[in-house]
Parts: sequence; structure tokens; C-alpha cells
Amino acid sequence: MMRKILACSVLLLVLFLPIASCDEGTSREKTGAITASLGQAPGFSLQDLSGKTFHLEDYRGKVVLVNFTSTWCPYCKKEIPDLKRIYDRYRGRNFELLSVYIQESREKVSSFARKYELPYPVLLDTEGFVSTRYGIRGVPTKVIIAPDGSIVCWMCGDVEKIVDRLLGQG
Repeated sequence: MMRKILACSVLLLVLFLPIASCDEGTSREKTGAITASLGQAPGFSLQDLSGKTFHLEDYRGKVVLVNFTSTWCPYCKKEIPDLKRIYDRYRGRNFELLSVYIQESREKVSSFARKYELPYPVLLDTEGFVSTRYGIRGVPTKVIIAPDGSIVCWMCGDVEKIVDRLLGQG
């Protein structure tokens, strides 16, 4: 019985600790520097719409915003202008935005990406393995990964504020 209670407690902690950290996903010292993470980001390799493979580890040393999304989600469509603005603002500044479409066909996502003129890498998680490893339960979900590979925000709110801090601008 005690083992069952302990197992349930650990499971609840693992599931709800990231949610408790949604606002900024970090703890800060008095200086405002990011001092803690939610653990190392699970590595992944996904193809883009042209078939090129993207490996998360290739972005080590950069701030990475991974946006888990879908073509059918109205909230995902609504945030596209903000994502384009974020991408333009930080492009070329040690930053990358990767948009991961979950369990959708290349054809459907390709048509969607053309329609909305998405300028950032559009990756396909056709089997949902990557989204499962990241604990994604709904879209859109943003994850910010620090240059050292640690997750500093899961289900992020103010993305730009966090990216600015990670790039030493905030």
C-alpha cells in the first residue's frame, strides 16, 4: 500500500511540477538570471516538409523555442502572426524557432504552411513520439530550451521575456 502511495505521489509530482512553473518556468536569484531548469530537453530528429532531417542537438548553444502545434487548432492559427514576429525579431541572434506538427500528414501540413507563409522550420512528428516524450497534452504548447540544452519553460506564457533573459537582453 505504501509503495502505491509513493508511486502515485511521484507520478503527480512529475506531471504537475512543470505546470506549476508555467509562467516563466524558472527560478531567479536577485539578479534576475535564470538559475534552474526543468531538466534536459529530450533529443529528437524530425523531418521538415522537404524531407531534411533536423536534430535538436544541432542547436546546442542556441535558445530554441519548440512550438508543438497542429493545422486544425484555432488557437494555433491565431498565434501564427505572433510566432512570425518572434521569429523575425530574434532571427540571426543565437535563436531558433521550430514548429512541430503532431500526427499530421506531410501533404496537409505543407498546404497549411504555404497558406500561412510560415518562415520558420516546420517539422513533422507524424507518429507523435516527440510530443509524447515532451508530455504534450494539448496544442499549442511552447517549450523553451536554453543554450545548455535544459528546458527553462514548458507551456510558456511570455516567450519574449524569457528569450530576452536567455539572450542576456532582459
